Amino acid sequence: MADIPDDLHYSKDHEWIRVEGDTGTVGITDHAQNQLGDIVYVELPRVGDSLEAGGVFGQVESVKAANDLYSPVSGEVTELNETLNDDPEQVNKDPYGAAWMLRLRLKDAGEVDKLMNAAEYEDYTKKITE
Repeated sequence: MADIPDDLHYSKDHEWIRVEGDTGTVGITDHAQNQLGDIVYVELPRVGDSLEAGGVFGQVESVKAANDLYSPVSGEVTELNETLNDDPEQVNKDPYGAAWMLRLRLKDAGEVDKLMNAAEYEDYTKKITE
């Protein structure tokens, strides 16, 4: 089973968010990177962009396919992980650490409560892979 840290919240689109105060750090899950295969390109929004929960914020391309990235919550992008431009493979190596994608200022902290916790996400991924 893929690695699923307990301190994160998860979307059905396989993005995760770590909330600290009014800031959320977002990336894709280990399950997602496993399904995608070798990541070759990551397209991210711009600092200052407004994201809506469930809206597309970028794209990740692998040797298999290109997939949209969906924001787990609404907010304003405050920081991007620029290292992914030159080293997109980090997503495969460390999806919950070095390969975070963006940070945003939460518009509505209550949106986080609509996401799955680690146990719920683990159950969800088991169901969709059976």
